[in-house]
Amino acid sequence: MDTEAKHTERDPSHDPGTGESAQGSQSVGGEGKLGATDAAGADGSEVGASRRVRFGAFSWRRTALLTVALVSVVLLLSHFVAQPFQIPSGSMTPTLRPGDRVLANKLAYRFGAEPERGDVIVFDGRGSFVREDLEENPVSTAARGVLTAIGLADPADTDYVKRVVGVGGDRVVCCDKGGRVQVNGTAVDEDYLHPGDTASEVAFDIVVPEGTLWVMGDHRSDSSDSRDHLGSPGGGMVPVEKVVGRADWIVWPVGHWTSVERTSAFARVPEAPASYGSGRPRGLSDRTETPVSSGRPGGIDG
Repeated sequence: MDTEAKHTERDPSHDPGTGESAQGSQSVGGEGKLGATDAAGADGSEVGASRRVRFGAFSWRRTALLTVALVSVVLLLSHFVAQPFQIPSGSMTPTLRPGDRVLANKLAYRFGAEPERGDVIVFDGRGSFVREDLEENPVSTAARGVLTAIGLADPADTDYVKRVVGVGGDRVVCCDKGGRVQVNGTAVDEDYLHPGDTASEVAFDIVVPEGTLWVMGDHRSDSSDSRDHLGSPGGGMVPVEKVVGRADWIVWPVGHWTSVERTSAFARVPEAPASYGSGRPRGLSDRTETPVSSGRPGGIDG
């Protein structure tokens, strides 16, 4: 039993045929292998380094190409499909709150469609709410436009967000005996107004020229809108061609993710008769305007 145990447990490195230990043999053989590995290692290290250089160059090129492709896609989407805008003021509350980011749907008014009463729109205020001839460096303007589209810069403060109350040909009057806006002789129940607000603190009676829009904020007591720009270039009317898009979605913050619902407040308003003449608003107030900026933190006036 002891012999068997010793035989079983004997040192496996002992080779009775050669009198040499397997360890010694492995040591010699291993030494030979190590020598070969060293020789190949010198070559292998050069090859490996070359491969790493090529892979690194390929990786950088691929990253650069992917970045350019991504930026190009974002620019195309922002230019033709939807553009982000940040709401900086409370002039459109409760529909849009300060800090909300909205996507302006640029496809909404393509293919012959035009803004309708009740739409919440983003528009370029140059020529209506601000001077058309504002001087800007064309290079910096182009650079800012690219950075704004990808959310890395604030745009110029010439974009605004308001609700369309009157379209071309409409007669918009405020206020009737019930304190409501009338469009083409029909009173509008504006359930989207800020709680506690009236339709307007000042009276006005205006006919909207063809091809333009009469716009107002939902927070009427805190909104600089068409009422306050009748003395500005364009008479406070926003040309349809200056509309950037319709604010259809709130995409930030996460808790506010929702679509901007269409209102039915103007459903009973008839088309404007051709007999309407040009009216003139009375008692305009001196509100301050709050421009809006697009892109990352920039936004629109409310």
